[in-house]
Amino acid sequence: MSDAASAVKHVFICGSALRGQPDHQNLQSATFLREAKTAPSYRLHAVKDGWHPGIYQTETNGISIPGEVYELTAEQYNYLVSTEPPDMYPAEVTLEDGEKAIAMLYPKALIDEGGWPDISDIGGWAAYKAQQ
Repeated sequence: MSDAASAVKHVFICGSALRGQPDHQNLQSATFLREAKTAPSYRLHAVKDGWHPGIYQTETNGISIPGEVYELTAEQYNYLVSTEPPDMYPAEVTLEDGEKAIAMLYPKALIDEGGWPDISDIGGWAAYKAQQ
């Protein structure tokens, strides 16, 4: 595999960088691959009064979070990570079809500490923001 090919990353987006959301431009000209959902092992919270989503993996009561998968170059990926809110970190997630992608997760301990509301059953970040 060439260095260029190995630098390409598949990234699962499920928050403010989704199509139609205010931070979509942070993906620059990344290639949209498809709509997708995570495997049913994650929870979604509205962090800091709905400023951004916080997802984390859980052993129990997980749901499938809807989102989009993009192909990013190393430069696009590094830029995207640099625009993420504090405390978010990239980690591999499993999608509903078993594919792996990188997503920006948020520490469950900080969600618990902040008491941020669980919005897992609303239908995703875009649905939550549409209710605001």
